[in-house]
Amino acid sequence: MKVMVIVKATKTSEAGVMPSEKLLTDMGRFNEELVKAGIMLEGDGLQPSAKGKRIRFSGDQRTVVDGPFAETKELIAGFWVWQVRSMDEAVEWARRCPHPMPGEEGELEIRPFYEMADFGKEFTPELRAQEERIRLEMERRQPKA
Repeated sequence: MKVMVIVKATKTSEAGVMPSEKLLTDMGRFNEELVKAGIMLEGDGLQPSAKGKRIRFSGDQRTVVDGPFAETKELIAGFWVWQVRSMDEAVEWARRCPHPMPGEEGELEIRPFYEMADFGKEFTPELRAQEERIRLEMERRQPKA
């Protein structure tokens, strides 16, 4: 199963305070463990919401809202995408994570990705074929390491 592990933002991360060398070292070590175990597919940190935008939809209208956004506890500071056998395995790995926001309350959220089977009969063979074509094209365009 594929999951996204979301690092929730804090007042400090939203203020743009960069992580310490110790945290960068600890996270680097943790990321290496994830990669060696075949768990980590992707991961990155996000800049504060002050540098972001939201697009609000209302009927046919689209409104652009500039950051920063008020509810820090609802914001994302970073993420990983992991391939795990189960949610329990994801929780085990997340418990090993260095504290992402030292000196503050920190939080990780783990959310499973949908799989094609989750969409049922509405996901027709034609839509499945289209999805496969899109995924193959995205993989083809990925920069090679």
